Amino acid sequence: MDREKYMKMALGLAKEAAESGDVPVGCVIADSNGNIIGRGRNRRVERSDATAHAEVEAIRQACAHIGDWRLEGCTMYVTLEPCPMCTGAIINARIPKLVFGAREPVSGSCGSVIDLFCENYGHSPQVYPGVMGKECADLMKSFFKKMR
Repeated sequence: MDREKYMKMALGLAKEAAESGDVPVGCVIADSNGNIIGRGRNRRVERSDATAHAEVEAIRQACAHIGDWRLEGCTMYVTLEPCPMCTGAIINARIPKLVFGAREPVSGSCGSVIDLFCENYGHSPQVYPGVMGKECADLMKSFFKKMR
């Protein structure tokens, strides 16, 4: 599968989040055949909900699509390194592959602050960091520059 193709989709969702005033994070989940079964973007501001992260939204949609909480055989593509909550959701959903763009030095839980996948939780996906990392990081920088 073409990682950049899916990351571009996630970036499109991240731009939608930015346009609505939320931190620009977007996420797509593809099944083993490459079909998109889950999409999400940050909606914390829109929903006044601290848990309305792109990854959680995409996981919920993907689980509903397949009718199971296990997302075995799927790959998650997200523009920003997941936080502890989203890393936990990835573990709980049994997602076997995670592809992310930019590192998150404040709350990144896939290697930047901590790597929760190295802990003994019984599931640890393959992680592919830095896919379109510059584009993802530039979107974040641009968003926060406008906010200041």
